[in-house]
Amino acid sequence: MSSAVGPVPSVVIEPDRGLAPRLGELWAFRELFYFLMWRDIKVRYKQTALGAAWALLQPLLLMLVFTVFLGGRGLTPKGIPYPVFTLAALVPWTFFANAVSGGANSIVANPQLVSKVYFPRILIPIAGACSFLLDLVISFVLLLIFMAFYGITPSGHTALLVLLAPYVAIVAVGIGTLLGALNVRYRDVRYAVPFLIQFWLFASPVAYAFSVANGRYRWVLAVNPMVAGIGWFRSALLGQGGVPAGIAVVSIASGFILTVIGLVYFRRVERGFADVI
Repeated sequence: MSSAVGPVPSVVIEPDRGLAPRLGELWAFRELFYFLMWRDIKVRYKQTALGAAWALLQPLLLMLVFTVFLGGRGLTPKGIPYPVFTLAALVPWTFFANAVSGGANSIVANPQLVSKVYFPRILIPIAGACSFLLDLVISFVLLLIFMAFYGITPSGHTALLVLLAPYVAIVAVGIGTLLGALNVRYRDVRYAVPFLIQFWLFASPVAYAFSVANGRYRWVLAVNPMVAGIGWFRSALLGQGGVPAGIAVVSIASGFILTVIGLVYFRRVERGFADVI
């Protein structure tokens, strides 16, 4: 007795040629994203004496340094204590700086995960950046305490922070993703990132109000995505320290352009990560 055997179906797996991240695939791996994010949080504070208190110390110490060396030099609008004015900028800035650094080092810090398991690789820098959202919440509470100490009431536009926080997070993810992809091929990036963050700090209106910047350089500073993020964060919370609408438009546009470039470049080169890392 013989039985006919039909052709065996075959499945050909080919790399995706698209440049845009597939949102459906990211959603399917959302549990992995949560795992990676919480893993990064636990690893960051594991075996530390102060734990989550480091989320407070970083902006607090920077605020003290700026207050001691720059406070009282006419760098802020009248009526707002310099420590509060500076801390209101350091809260979003510290999150941005840490998120960019975390995204930049995320891929090279997970070589076995990248080379042995299939999943959207972009989840790694996104999780690395978003793991600092907890630090953002903790430092924001510190800012509210300082405002209460100085008798400052949040302005009526505080609700705008609901839009500003995602903007800063998206831009940080985009830039961190770009640097993370570059770091796989060019390991110099890990050494360049701290210098980039330090330069970026002084090119952002953290220790000073944007209004005191030299007029001829204002449009140069406008290409900095954090000019709008910091200025509007201050304005929404304190009612002062914002940036002109034209400057904000250029700054936000620059942020989204960098984000798109980062996501597209990552998508283009991620297929070769396992061979290089």
